[in-house]
Amino acid sequence: MTTGQEQRRRLRGKNIAVGLVLLALVVLFYLITMVKLGGV
Repeated sequence: MTTGQEQRRRLRGKNIAVGLVLLALVVLFYLITMVKLGGV
C-alpha cells in the first residue's frame, strides 16, 4: 500500500467521523427544539 492510499484512507475515516458528529449535533438541536416547543 502506498503512502497516498494510506493518507486517503485516514482522511476518509476522519471525514466520516466529523460527519457523524455534525449529524449528532443536528439531531440534538432538533430534539431540544421539539421539547422547548412542547412537541414531545
